[in-house]
Amino acid sequence: MNILFIGDVVGRPGRNYLNINLKRLAEENDIDFIIINGENSAGGVGITKGTYDELINMGADIITLGNHSWAKKEVFEFIEDAERLVRPANYPEGTPGKGYRIMEKSGKRIAVVNLCGRVYMDCIDCPFKTIDKILFELENKADIIIVDFHGEATSEKLAMGWYLDCRVHAVIGTHTHVQTSDEKVLPGGTAYITDAGMTGPSDSILGVEKDAVIRRFITGMPTRFEVASGEAVLGAVCIQLDENNKVYNIKRIVG
Repeated sequence: MNILFIGDVVGRPGRNYLNINLKRLAEENDIDFIIINGENSAGGVGITKGTYDELINMGADIITLGNHSWAKKEVFEFIEDAERLVRPANYPEGTPGKGYRIMEKSGKRIAVVNLCGRVYMDCIDCPFKTIDKILFELENKADIIIVDFHGEATSEKLAMGWYLDCRVHAVIGTHTHVQTSDEKVLPGGTAYITDAGMTGPSDSILGVEKDAVIRRFITGMPTRFEVASGEAVLGAVCIQLDENNKVYNIKRIVG
């Protein structure tokens, strides 16, 4: 089985790129299951029902979120009914939506878990204790477990990768929008990368118009961020598993 994980999709440029290229990418890499991080899919921050439906119609099996889950207020109107949408599981009890989903594809029960880091991020529940609880709940319910760890700090992401080695099939980092080159299969068989990267405008700063970001750094004053225009790039990884659900490779995909 080949699982495609696509890094943070930023606004219309990211969506347009996938609309044109996702089918080809899936065919070229013999993909069986597609996970997309969509927390920046609507105007560069948050997700709407429209962008959720758009990504599903393109071929996404599961869409994950992150610290911008609630940026668009309409998310509260549809998140409970969005059966393929996963928000960080370590938000406090009672938060709308689900922290993981199980979906059957190609005869495999695939669980996708979303977690958010706490270093330089909003103060939420411990992701390490949260995943322990989820893995207990998933026992005998999933054949493959993929974790999207949405975090700022490289050290926290690495810690999660090693913490979950041999306990899940992959730990894929998101949030920083810059693809790292440290993809590997850890000794216990877990595929890992610190960040899958961004799918959005290349002539930008993390998907945002350059001048506004530079102006904020120089002046320290608030500035309005807008999604950049122009040609988009892809940040993704492909996780490859054998017939016994053992990971044998993780490869970066850029475009």
